[in-house]
Amino acid sequence: MTGKEVTELQKKYNLQSWSRQKNINPIAVKRAEGIYFWDYEDNRYTDMSSQLVNMNVGFGNKEIGDAIKAQVDEYCYMAPSYGVEKRALLAEKLIGLMPESMGKVFFTNAGAEANENAIKIARLYTGRGKVMSRYRSYHGSSFGAGNLTGEPRRYALEPSIPGFIKFFDPYIYREVIEFASEEEASEYYLAKLREQIVYEGEQQVAAIFLETITGSNGIIIPPKGYLKGVRKICDDYGILMVCDEVMAGFGRCGTMFAFENFDAVPDMVTFAKGITCGYVPLGGVVVSKQIAEHFDENMLSCGLTYSGHPLACAAGIACLDFYEKSNILNNVKTVGKVLGEKLEELKEKHSCVGDVRYIGLFSAVELVKSKDTKEALVPYGKDMNGVMATILGKLKEKRFMTYTHENIIIVAPPLIITEEQLLEELVKLDEVLSFVDQEFTRN
Repeated sequence: MTGKEVTELQKKYNLQSWSRQKNINPIAVKRAEGIYFWDYEDNRYTDMSSQLVNMNVGFGNKEIGDAIKAQVDEYCYMAPSYGVEKRALLAEKLIGLMPESMGKVFFTNAGAEANENAIKIARLYTGRGKVMSRYRSYHGSSFGAGNLTGEPRRYALEPSIPGFIKFFDPYIYREVIEFASEEEASEYYLAKLREQIVYEGEQQVAAIFLETITGSNGIIIPPKGYLKGVRKICDDYGILMVCDEVMAGFGRCGTMFAFENFDAVPDMVTFAKGITCGYVPLGGVVVSKQIAEHFDENMLSCGLTYSGHPLACAAGIACLDFYEKSNILNNVKTVGKVLGEKLEELKEKHSCVGDVRYIGLFSAVELVKSKDTKEALVPYGKDMNGVMATILGKLKEKRFMTYTHENIIIVAPPLIITEEQLLEELVKLDEVLSFVDQEFTRN
């Protein structure tokens, strides 16, 4: 098939997510390698968002591909009730990467299902019904995970399931209060969270779900002391602390898991994306030893046909081995430092850049109409004039491939990116931000 035939056939028969279907025009991809992919006309594009922040090791990783092929030769599928070598070994590896308090893994197919099952486990374990999460969160779009989600993609699921309670992120850039320090900000947000829990009934709340670092909704990094404070609140009221590491986990933030940056250990960790980097879908929930022991005598009322799929587990083992063998964490820290420095330069240079936030190779550029007023380039949930779509189109013209959300450009390249490759791409971002300065700001 030609590239045009692929595109037209897909448009004719596929429903594309999060899109008005008449406007879609997908690039037909012929091949991919490393951080690049090519269309049928041999134009090269650079993946600066790791696709959906999941292709941590890039395209064409031979070790993962070979592991999948080897498992195909043994068998492709075995039900969750059977012993599978790769399933057992991957679970062991995951627990070995976690804090000492963690006990077992329940495998799912992806991140939304991980969060769905974490909700269920929290309610089964605590006997409580309410679950709290933040307004700028995204935890998936299935019914439970979609109700856990706080941002506008939850609207299609409303009226919502009873018991899902929202609270505000520690979003210091957008806060009307001028805090003297990160610690002061944490104290404020934690006090409001504690107050809200009391009003909801502290004996009614089963779990607090947090994207350890808020992902697509702005790469909002918790201020100093915040996660540790949430841990204290959970301990005080017998609430489970659940860290959603679907995006932030597996090296993205310079540590294997993002919570390791903040001196706080959760009761459960949900994961997906970077465990196999998209080579085969896989997700899961890691639970503490205490929670695991509860289900020795109590029914774990969770089940999926493809839980711990052998092909996915084989990919997961190879992926974790690759992270270690290639010293991926060191590359994230080294190249991530350069990314942070360059983003700060872009913030200083461009009138449209209100804030930049970054940790490891997880970053966002927040666009504003005015640095003085901090007015967002587009209103929350309402890009009525297609401003962000225009900006994304300009990046696409330069083959800098990423995505935007609200007034934010995500920059989260594969963890294998080199400094040279990064610098080449940031020149393109710089050029597009100059366009935004001229067309959309008041400065």
